Amino acid sequence: MSIKLKDIDTKYTGKQTKEEGEKELDKLKKKLELLQHLMYAEGKHSLLVVLQGMDASGKDGLIRNVFTGVNPQGCNVKSFKAPTEIERGHDFMWRIHQCLPSKGMFQVFNRSHYEDILYPTVHKTFDKKEIERRYTVINNFEKHVQDSGTIILKFYLHISREEQHERLQARVDDPTKHWKYNSADQLEAKQWDKYMKTYERIFDKCSKDIPWQIVPADTKWYRNLLIAQKIVDTLEGLKMEYPPAVVAE
Repeated sequence: MSIKLKDIDTKYTGKQTKEEGEKELDKLKKKLELLQHLMYAEGKHSLLVVLQGMDASGKDGLIRNVFTGVNPQGCNVKSFKAPTEIERGHDFMWRIHQCLPSKGMFQVFNRSHYEDILYPTVHKTFDKKEIERRYTVINNFEKHVQDSGTIILKFYLHISREEQHERLQARVDDPTKHWKYNSADQLEAKQWDKYMKTYERIFDKCSKDIPWQIVPADTKWYRNLLIAQKIVDTLEGLKMEYPPAVVAE
């Protein structure tokens, strides 16, 4: 069954209060810190967290709030913007390969290889044949990466059009947020319906073994809580163990 984003409530917060949710998030962040340490010590797996969403959906804030307690030596963050001239001289996945996590590491993608489907589809910079090829390349790539021991978790931060408008306006009104303002964001916001349709197609065509998690993101604390919970549950499911000490004879 295909996902229809308009049917998913962006403001949903479950039954807990903000206070309850933030207390639970604090517990999860402590668990996440320990799990990352365990993953690093065991050295058998790695974690790739892919974050996608419309402009102002909260990717930066989520990274800051969920991964705040993780040892910086064990977690890297990469933000993907428009390809550079050097990157455009290679296959579109070239820049992604270079940022994959090594064993024991967390890697967070703020935007990702899916930008190379999103923008070309919305703005029609490539023909349909090339877009379809990219879907195939991405699915094969993700399968290979996961088969090699990297857990991939993909989150779409689902905000409403109204919430996006408020957040983009805050970047204009609040002097402390001026650095975030980009006039291009307002132009892209006008393509909202096209982006929603493209995201729905991405969800439909992506590997069913590595599915997208659609996260209601109008409420920041609930967004953070859901994603932290999913990451912790996934890592606990690996049943990782600290390796035994090597005793010299």
